[in-house]
Amino acid sequence: MKKLFVDQNNAVSRPTGVYGDVIRDIAKDGVCPFCSESLSKYHNKPLAEKRFWWVTDSRYPYSPVHHHCLIIHKEHITHIDELSSEAWSELNEILKQETQVRKIAGGTLMLRFGETCFTGASVSHLHAHLVQSNPDDPSYDSEKGLAIRIG
Repeated sequence: MKKLFVDQNNAVSRPTGVYGDVIRDIAKDGVCPFCSESLSKYHNKPLAEKRFWWVTDSRYPYSPVHHHCLIIHKEHITHIDELSSEAWSELNEILKQETQVRKIAGGTLMLRFGETCFTGASVSHLHAHLVQSNPDDPSYDSEKGLAIRIG
């Protein structure tokens, strides 16, 4: 039986178009798109490599945003209980650096871990989203803000 690394049910907000097609292809290939052997095939943005993490702009950013940065654990793990204290510390350093470099005055950090039916993640590999919304974008809904699927 092929292990599922993506949850197509959590890609329902974008089932058609490039993102939906990519998620279906990944499911057919039966690979994890965030693991080193597949990362460049499914994620063509330039990556910064740290000891425990890759840092990159999201290939499929939420909308509307100023910044959508993915921070992907290099080893294939799925739950925070698998993170070392060194990896936690490095994540903290990355967050401080990225908010300074990107001049993020306020944003959201979302860490996706564990079973995807609870997280809303389409990829089952521990990763974080660092997001700064864009309230100046004409498509921004001031009542809803930036809506992101969780669970």
